[in-house]
Amino acid sequence: MSDYVLPAGLPAPVPARDGLDRPYWEGTRRHELWVQRCPGCGTWQWGPEWNCHGCRSFAIGWEQVAPEGVLYSWQRPWHPVHGALADAVPYTVVLVELPHAGGIRMVGNLLGDPMQPFAIGDRVEAVFEDHDDSPTPFTLVQWRVVR
Repeated sequence: MSDYVLPAGLPAPVPARDGLDRPYWEGTRRHELWVQRCPGCGTWQWGPEWNCHGCRSFAIGWEQVAPEGVLYSWQRPWHPVHGALADAVPYTVVLVELPHAGGIRMVGNLLGDPMQPFAIGDRVEAVFEDHDDSPTPFTLVQWRVVR
């Protein structure tokens, strides 16, 4: 039995062929959280884009941010969207706001018992889930409530 949240049989996430999200995936392998920020206007953004959402500059950069956030929203799926998830339901999907990155939000899974008590506004921290046995090793960002 694996300790992974992502069960075997699901397609492995891989960086885009055009390299747009490479800094994010390279950061996760080092257990770091990286997001885009415009050096011109300071706008933070997620997901990765070729240009700034604020000023439309193509000089978008990447910055490391604290791997912590605030629970903004959540959902608990009970029906698997893929056959490999049949034994994984229910699970909890969360939308995490990153206060140290302009309030941008990331989607992820909440670790632990899917019926655990938590509330909107709870502090959460990133947990880096390494998949070294994959043909192309990768690391997922999962979340856990800070008690």
